[in-house]
Order: sequence, then structure tokens, then C-alpha cells
Amino acid sequence: MSHQLPDVQASAPDVSVGLSQVGVTGVEKLVKLARGDKRPIVLMAEFEVFVDLPSGRKGIDMSRNLATIDEILEEITREEAYRVEEVCGDAAERLLEKHDYTTTAEVSMSAELVTREDTPASGIETQSTATIVAGATATEEGTREEIGAEVTGMTVCPCSQGMSESRARDKLAELGVDEETTEEFLDAVPQPGHSQRGHATLTVTTDGHPEIDLRDVIDVARDSMSARIYNMAKRPDEDHMTYEAHADAKFVEDCVRALAEGTVDEFDHLSDDAVIHMKQSNDESIHQHNAHAEREVRMGDLRDELDAK
Repeated sequence: MSHQLPDVQASAPDVSVGLSQVGVTGVEKLVKLARGDKRPIVLMAEFEVFVDLPSGRKGIDMSRNLATIDEILEEITREEAYRVEEVCGDAAERLLEKHDYTTTAEVSMSAELVTREDTPASGIETQSTATIVAGATATEEGTREEIGAEVTGMTVCPCSQGMSESRARDKLAELGVDEETTEEFLDAVPQPGHSQRGHATLTVTTDGHPEIDLRDVIDVARDSMSARIYNMAKRPDEDHMTYEAHADAKFVEDCVRALAEGTVDEFDHLSDDAVIHMKQSNDESIHQHNAHAEREVRMGDLRDELDAK
């Protein structure tokens, strides 16, 4: 007995539902960031590209679109750029022009940025790594662009530190140390608390280009945690990081609050409708779970909240 395969095309259902995102991920391109008279920074960037699909179409012609996307990204990344978010914005706008059936095009990019810095105590030169996060959404009304970064730092748990302080205070009292000396000692020597590696993410999205420097975003994010960390560190640097972290113990919620305060202080020129996305994730050291806190808010609302404090 012979079996006839069904006609897949003929049996396909009528198209009646559109899709908000159809596209490609994992597209890798070199991006050169201009730095004036200095040599450009070369990034190995990974792009994700999406367009919306109206209900009258079955698909986006994937192979043809991939060629179009590759052509656009090749052209845009061939020359030096000053802002990675502008690369995404230009690509999104060109995709919108190329696809007459779509009303929205989205392009996002991530890349590792390596910069040089000196360690805090010994002053030796080392390198610092941050993940750049950039993106853009183009519609007929205009283009919104996003720029930000994810950085790694160190946090100390205030709760466990408080228990250590209590134990130290009881022991000092048992040894006959007066209360004033005890408090002076505990102020000068932060007590132990469980520490962990933390990951802070800060992004800013505005109409057009966000008028901010990526390096300032990175600094705000790194300073939101208990202490900065460094790839290379001598013993004085390790002592500095440990002391600074325990002198500024923070929960994940505190780190997000610090991101909010740093954003308003550093980027007060941003318009009220700029969208700020803040996120903190901690790789907990004494728990099998991790801790996470996150908030997305308009700049105007964030200003109002902090002014009311």
C-alpha cells in the first residue's frame, strides 16, 4: 500500500495572526569605535535583528531577509562609529525602509569592552571588562535608542555582618572593654559578612540618541555595589577591596537604589521621558539560590522620588 504525503503548503492554515517579532539572532560583526586621535576600539559584537510580521503574511522570507540584514550590518560596521547605539539605530531605520510590510524594526547588540585602569592601592596597571548593551527600535514615528552596560563587582550582606557585629560587641563587653571604645573599634574595623560577586546592569533609552557617555554608565554601575573589583590585584589592593566592601554592605535592593541615585546625579540632563532600567543580580556565596532586584522607571518619576526623600 502506498502512502501519499499531504500537501503541506495546501494544508497550511490561513494567515490571521500577526507576530510582533520575527528575525535572526547571533549575527556577529566587528564594530570599530572611534576615539579621536587614538586608535579605534575594535569590538566583536553580536547582533539580534527583528521586524514585526503583519497578519497578511505567512513569513518574513528568512533567507532573503538574512542577506538584507547582513548587507546593512556590513555597510554600517565597515566605518568607524562614535556610539554603538547609533549603529543599532541606523540599522533599524534601514531595515524599516527595506521592508515595506513592516512597521517596527528592532536591533540589539552586545559586546565585551576591555579598558585599562590602575588598581586602587598599589597602582599597577590592569584591565577591566564590561558588557556593552545597546539597541534601537525604529517605527514610522521615529527611533528610540538604548545604551548601557553590565559590570561585575562585590557585595557584602548587611544581615550577616550585623550578626558578626553583635557577637563582637558581646565579646568585647565580656573582656571589659567600655562601650565608647567598642563602638569606636567597630566603626574603624567593619565586621565580617558573607560576600558575593554581583552583576549590575544599567541602561538608558531615549528618543533619538541618549546624550550620555558609555564610560560614565560603567562607572555608575560599578560604584553601585559594595566595592569595585579588579582583574589583577596585589595584597594591598585585596585589603583595600575587602575593607571597602565591608564598610559599605548592601543588599541587592540597596544596589538598585544606588543605581537610581547615581543615574540622577550623573545624568541629570536627561529628559523626563527617558527610560532607566536598573538590575542587580548576586551569586550568593552561602546559599544555593541567587538574589535579584530590578526596576524600570521614567527619569522624571525617578527625579521626583529622590527629591521627595
